[in-house]
Amino acid sequence: MVRVGIIGATGYAGGELVRILTAHKEAEIIWYGSRSYIDQKYADVYQNMFQIVDAVCMDDNMAELAGQVDVIFTATPQGLCASLINEEILSKAKVVDLSADFRLKDVATYEKWYGLQHKSPHFIEEAVYGLCEINREDIKKARLIANPGCYTTCSILTAYPLAKEGVIHMNSLIVDAKSGTSGAGRGAKVSNLFCEVNENIKAYSVATHRHTPEIEEQLGYAAGETVMLNFTPHLVPMNRGILVTEYAQLKKDVSYTDVKAIYEKYYSKEKFVRVLEENTCPETKWVEGSNYVDINFKIDSRTGRIIMMGAMDNLVKGAAGQAVQNMNLLFGIPEAEGLELVPMFP
Repeated sequence: MVRVGIIGATGYAGGELVRILTAHKEAEIIWYGSRSYIDQKYADVYQNMFQIVDAVCMDDNMAELAGQVDVIFTATPQGLCASLINEEILSKAKVVDLSADFRLKDVATYEKWYGLQHKSPHFIEEAVYGLCEINREDIKKARLIANPGCYTTCSILTAYPLAKEGVIHMNSLIVDAKSGTSGAGRGAKVSNLFCEVNENIKAYSVATHRHTPEIEEQLGYAAGETVMLNFTPHLVPMNRGILVTEYAQLKKDVSYTDVKAIYEKYYSKEKFVRVLEENTCPETKWVEGSNYVDINFKIDSRTGRIIMMGAMDNLVKGAAGQAVQNMNLLFGIPEAEGLELVPMFP
């Protein structure tokens, strides 16, 4: 059994990690870390775990934790993992970081977009970007995984095949994204109150959202060029889900069959990426509670553009599910173990 420790086990992503790992056949959680609820029963924080999890919450002592587990998940705010991690910890346990601390390869870019001084820049080069469908072989050999963000996972996977094949003008790419409120975390914020969110939809962090450079960097690797794009997120009144609609100028005339073949080239063997049938648009309801990403596209011959669409659950494939997928790769476990989650409906 893989021994697991979680720091940040009482946030939404941490709670989802617990839900998934509780049913995992080859993993056992032995440390439920939560600075806010030390010595409180985990099931008192999340009552859905009553008579399922008997453990109490512990602190975030990563150095002590590393001596007791094989892998540490850090589902924590930006900056915490980078402030705690060191060579001794990484020599004892693998780390899957769900924050943005090691996603960006340029320290200055991280510090500009996140407004933080990076505490462990010497580990950035070593960290592997944990988008399994793209970096699978590198993940298997890693000891530090930068688990991608929710918006970024959906945005990158939706456009990746066309970026990789040079079909679209990358600097024409526009990403319009919408997320459920769980994407903002469990902390109390006026803007996330029911009366603020219900019967409302709004754009936020327009032209300044911190996932922008992450999307640009990864799609830039795919395209082999520097990418600059527009990314606009929106908050919608639902618990879970990400929907992205992406627009780009085509470099040449292509048919539906041409583009479908490109997507199938990259995703036909991928368990968790589903390329939908023609004229079927992805919907968040059809991926809710699962690790699937649904993708499709529509060619607009009138404008010479292509419209790419993707949907996924922001807490599963966008956070905890992807983290477990990374753990499975790290330890040679079947990649889908613990993640055979049929989407919930209604």
